[in-house]
Amino acid sequence: MTAPRVRVVLADDQTVVRAGFRALLDLTDDLVVVAEAADGAQAVEAVRTTRPDVVLMDIRMPRMDGLAATRAIAADPALDGVAVLVLTTFEADEYVFESLRRGAAGFLLKDIDPDDLRDAIRTVAAGRSLLAPAVTRRVIEEFARLRAPLADGAARLAPLTAREREVMALVAAGLSNEEIGGKLLMSPLTAKTHVSRAMTKLGARDRAQLVVLAYETGLVRAGDPGRRSAG
Repeated sequence: MTAPRVRVVLADDQTVVRAGFRALLDLTDDLVVVAEAADGAQAVEAVRTTRPDVVLMDIRMPRMDGLAATRAIAADPALDGVAVLVLTTFEADEYVFESLRRGAAGFLLKDIDPDDLRDAIRTVAAGRSLLAPAVTRRVIEEFARLRAPLADGAARLAPLTAREREVMALVAAGLSNEEIGGKLLMSPLTAKTHVSRAMTKLGARDRAQLVVLAYETGLVRAGDPGRRSAG
């Protein structure tokens, strides 16, 4: 039986950009574009109407920008299964950190290689945050470096057990469940359980938000020795 195709909404105010992404995805049997949007308001409406698996979301759009649209999608319980991938022209886009904080599953540069684009869509559609690229960790760390930890950081982390904090710090370091399990001498499934519990207790939508919270609460800091090298 053929597996269901990953359904995608394209949100960008430039028609030529949407056409380019659609052309790339139309060449792929397991991906299909179900709607396009020229601004954030249209994107939110398209997502509510079509219930896609993934949204490719530009940040700078008229009427409602991609940040507000991402926040609206992440805040709607009915859209819980929709993953947002932010599109940006610059690695150090000032809005990237905020978009991850508001619920985006990751971000992509607009000049991404076609195969990497398709793999990224499949990754977030499968329920995984797009945190593997070193550039994503660099962006999170850079903006965390410019922000002081939240004043109530310790209180925010209070519901977590010591083990959950340890696992959360390793997630922020870029480790997968398998790698966390190996480091802490537990099974990948047990590591995944600790990650899920930490997300639930902190109200994090996904691993990307968990990473942002790790920095914002001061659990980890930019340049911590336990963090993976971003190279």
